[in-house]
Order: sequence, then structure tokens, then C-alpha cells
Amino acid sequence: MRNAGELERLGWGVYRLAELPPLSDPDLATVAKRVPQGVICLISALAYHELTTQIPHEVHLALPRTARSPVLAHPPLRVFRFSPAAFNAGIEIRAIDSVSVRIYGPEKTLADCFKFRNKIGLDVALESLRTYRSQRSARLQEVPHYARICRVEKVVRPVLEALA
Repeated sequence: MRNAGELERLGWGVYRLAELPPLSDPDLATVAKRVPQGVICLISALAYHELTTQIPHEVHLALPRTARSPVLAHPPLRVFRFSPAAFNAGIEIRAIDSVSVRIYGPEKTLADCFKFRNKIGLDVALESLRTYRSQRSARLQEVPHYARICRVEKVVRPVLEALA
């Protein structure tokens, strides 16, 4: 049994009180604290928005092209480089375990999945788009806007038309 006020280590330099309830997503909270300029993206964002059946084995993080790569012992991290326009578009701030986490919204995440389809798999992008379309809060009309910013409009448009 832990003593009152004892700290639990989440990662290098990141601690929390041990008596607090368990974290819902400690990896995202840790990465947000350790790399505040980064944005959670791709499969990690899809999992957060419940748009994929994929289980992320690493945290996918977007950084500007010119940013230095972070070094974290835990959690495993996979960095993706974005142009300034693509990096700054569609960022949402969500509170995960009382930590402000920068994460791309579902529409921007879908566009990013098509941009990085060769790295994460086209099947993941298609599955996520179908899942998103089935949600009643889906705003499919915003996906082409982000696809234009990510320069994958010609790839996304036929897929959206086929799903309509």
C-alpha cells in the first residue's frame, strides 16, 4: 500500500499522486506534458476519436518540419513531419486526465490518414472514413477542406463520392 502523498512516475520528469484514480490515457497525457509543441495525430488520434479498430503501439505525434525530434524512453513515439499549413490546421485542445492535450480533430485526422496512407495503410484510412460516416455527429463536408490543406484532395474526393 502506498503512503498518502506518494508520487507515481509516469515518465522521465512526469509524476502524479499515486492515490488519484487510474489515468484513462497515460501515454497521451505524458507525451502532451513532455512535448508541448507536438500534436497527437494519425492512429493515436483515430483511437482517441474511436474511429479505428487499430490498437496504437506507439504515440503518433505531429511536429513542424523544422522542430527537433523529442527523445522519450516511454511511451514509444513515432514522429511525423508536417508543413506549417498542415501542422496548424484542425488542432483541438482536449482535457485528458486533467492535462491539456493538442490533438487533431476527426476531419483533419482523416485527411492526414490519406496523406500518410503509405506509412499507416490505406485500409486504416478507409476503415476510419467509413466509421466516421456512420456517426451521427459526422461532418463529412469538412474533410475536403482539410484534404486540400494536406494536398490530398484528388485522392480523397473519389473515395468520398463512392461513399455518398
